[in-house]
Amino acid sequence: MSERSNLGTGVSQASLPELLSEITRDMSRLVRQEMDLAKAELRQQAKRTGQAAGVVGGTGFAGYMLLLFLSIALWWALSNQMDQGWAALIVAGVWAVIAAVLFLMTRRRLRQVRGAGGLRQTAETVREVPGAVKGKRA
Repeated sequence: MSERSNLGTGVSQASLPELLSEITRDMSRLVRQEMDLAKAELRQQAKRTGQAAGVVGGTGFAGYMLLLFLSIALWWALSNQMDQGWAALIVAGVWAVIAAVLFLMTRRRLRQVRGAGGLRQTAETVREVPGAVKGKRA
């Protein structure tokens, strides 16, 4: 791609169509470069997110194993004082209460997310674009 420079010849010698063509070409190049930059940043961010997700998954599994063995240890400790069946029911009851509390917390948070109404700010700014192009304020 040959780059033309009006520095030596003077801008006054370029015609209006040539100037518009140059502006259009420059804008097109700028948009392409910005898109390439955005793609590179998204790829890098996706890689980091994937690595973080792997760590979160490993942490979750380790936490699950910890809770499993702590539950078994509690069951054995209780079975020294009572029948193993009752000890297992007590441990299961503790987990039922924990599960119910987590369910209620999750349901409340999901309702808050749904109540947020999506991309309100984006929709608002998109509605303002035509007025901004025409030079009007919203």
